[in-house]
Amino acid sequence: MVHGEREVLPAATRAEAAKALEEFTAAYNAADKAYDSSLDAEHTTGALADIDGARLKAGRANSPEGNPRHAPLELTDAKFTIVEKAGWPRWFVADAAGNKGGAARWLLVFTRDGLDEPWEVAYLTLVAPDDVPEFKTDENGWAEAVPANSTDVAVPPAELSKGYASFLKDGGKTFADGPHTSAWRALRAKRAERPGLVTQYIDEPMTNGDYAPLALRTEDGGALVFFTTRHFEKQTAAAGASVPTPNKDVLALTDGEITQSLTMEFVSNEVALDPADGPVQVLGRIQGLTSAKGE
Repeated sequence: MVHGEREVLPAATRAEAAKALEEFTAAYNAADKAYDSSLDAEHTTGALADIDGARLKAGRANSPEGNPRHAPLELTDAKFTIVEKAGWPRWFVADAAGNKGGAARWLLVFTRDGLDEPWEVAYLTLVAPDDVPEFKTDENGWAEAVPANSTDVAVPPAELSKGYASFLKDGGKTFADGPHTSAWRALRAKRAERPGLVTQYIDEPMTNGDYAPLALRTEDGGALVFFTTRHFEKQTAAAGASVPTPNKDVLALTDGEITQSLTMEFVSNEVALDPADGPVQVLGRIQGLTSAKGE
């Protein structure tokens, strides 16, 4: 008898991984076409479930008949990096070309918590083809998971979410310059104070359960880490001024009436190169509004 919780096993066969990707894509397209999150709820979890579920909710509120702009997502040229490890969750990464998002590669992390559970996508990010690293694999082609508390990389994967939230607030040398680090901080600083409007930012780590980071060993001894963060953006109008009216998708997710302020909550999933030494490079980030509150 094989004890899945103790035995070191590949998460899936290549055929099972390909089937999971096919099933996810079909469910994702059905949900997008109908603006109905129940149609892909069994195939998403964690950050992606939050981002996608809120997008579908807003879409349905504004277009109850379904998505008039629906164009099916097609994922081709899929490569699978399948982790061999003991215990749950078991997981693997699909790296595919998509018919949306330009030349970027779609990186999807599939996880499951038991043999009878469906495969669910917890992380979905888009990364430039040249940024996808080579993964360390054994003679059978199976990949190696990097433990969350591993100290042989610049930042233990378990601490990346917290480190990123701190960096966005205070800066520092932990993360390399780029669109999701230094440039994002600069953009926020520029938007923080405008005539009649102040914008405040709060960033929080998300690391529990289905938001836990997942890390793969790269060929050079570093790790590719998928992790989640939560972000709040509060716009407050000065006396006599008003908060700019947000678009209809934001309004669909807003509770309360926007008089002097609007607080928006976003969930973001990142993928980063965490080297053995040197700054962490955030390769991709997908963020979605999950709720908002007017006051």
